[in-house]
This record gives sequence, structure tokens and C-alpha cells, in this order.
Amino acid sequence: MKNTTSRRLFMRNSAFAITGLTVLTPSIASAFTESESPFLGYNPYAETKNDLRAGIFDSNSITIKGTIYEKDGDTPIKNASIEVWHLSPNSSKYRHRAKLQTDDVGNYEFITDFPNKEEGKAPRIYFKVSNAEDSSFTELILNNSGAHITCEHWKKNKQLGDKLFPKKEDFLNQSTVHFNISI
Repeated sequence: MKNTTSRRLFMRNSAFAITGLTVLTPSIASAFTESESPFLGYNPYAETKNDLRAGIFDSNSITIKGTIYEKDGDTPIKNASIEVWHLSPNSSKYRHRAKLQTDDVGNYEFITDFPNKEEGKAPRIYFKVSNAEDSSFTELILNNSGAHITCEHWKKNKQLGDKLFPKKEDFLNQSTVHFNISI
């Protein structure tokens, strides 16, 4: 007669082992649940690309472009690193994410599908902007009537003056948002 263990016994022992690892090594557990970002969905291993759309011919896409400035609000930063992410359309997962670099005059541009919204919030795109000295997180809020910033973005970027508030333009079923950031 063979001695076999039941599936239920295997599952119980596996649960004990996982619980033990979590209790004994909290740093391992926290590595999977915490990140440096104040926003959900941040992934430091995002792919470098400018087109985040799921389908090339999607009519519900939006182009985001702008300039990254120094803290003074006047000097553009070349080769700044920009990481972007948002909820994928009709999904609760952050599959739309990318890394970008600014050009020689501090400009960036990418195209993406219009983001889904978290429960109780408007659709938004999250940004992490970095240069050699500093990094900053912010978010761009979108809806059918325009593009908006949060009070945190205003506090960190008010030195931009007239360049602070995002501008949304719609032309032939294509939306473009101009969004500037300072770090």
C-alpha cells in the first residue's frame, strides 16, 4: 500500500511555511508591498518607449507633451528621466507604463490610451521625474473637459508661473495635453 499525502495537508503545510517566512523576514514581505512612490502601480523596471497604446488605431488615445524645468521654473533640463504609468482602459491593472528621456531642450512627448479611473477618483497619469540631483512624483488628472493638477503639484511647481497649468487641446478626435514639471 502506498503512503500518499492529501492535497489538503499539502495546502496547510504550504500556508504554514509562507506565514513563517513572512513573520520571520518582514523585510522580504515589505519589499513586495512598498515602493518609493506615493502612488499605486509604480514599476521601476518599465520599458523605454513613447507609445503606450494597446492598439495603434485606438481612437481614444491622448498625447502628453511638455517641458521639464529646473527648480527656477525657467531653465529646461536635458536628458531628464521621466517614468509614467496609469490604469489600463477597462482594467484595474497598471499595464500602461514607460520610461522616457527629455531632449536637448527639455521636451518630452508620449501617446497613450485614455486611462481608466480608480474608484472615487478621476482618470489620472502618474509621473516620476528625475535628474542627477533630485526626483519628484506628481500626477495629471484628466477628464473630457480638460486636464488638471493637484494642490501638491501646484505647491511643488508654482514657480512655473504661466507654464504651470496643463492645457488640453482637441482636434479631429485627437487630444493633446501640454504638461510642464519642475524638479
